[in-house]
Amino acid sequence: MKRMMTWLLYVPVVFVAILILLFAVANRGMVKISLDPFNPAAPAVTFDLPLFLLLFVVLMLGVVLGGCASWLKQGKHRRASRIARNEAERHKAEVERLKTQQKDAATPRLPAIAPF
Repeated sequence: MKRMMTWLLYVPVVFVAILILLFAVANRGMVKISLDPFNPAAPAVTFDLPLFLLLFVVLMLGVVLGGCASWLKQGKHRRASRIARNEAERHKAEVERLKTQQKDAATPRLPAIAPF
């Protein structure tokens, strides 16, 4: 059963890999990337890249930037979780302290001897 589940996980991965490979083969023509917006006729900095490589780089950059934005936006939730966890640990320690205090109060003690 576990082996079959592993194969079922590989099928979509292989399918997506084949689609990516077909995309790369179909778009391997070179494109000129210019980083000089002021002189389009004779740009100072240019790169010649295959189109598929440019698209993959832009896609990866978008994933990284989106992940960073999401991580920053969820900071308040991480902080609230950290505060709640610390408070729960503090309450748990207080409960343990009160339990041991209650056990100590329940044990009978010998009366103190009065001084002469």
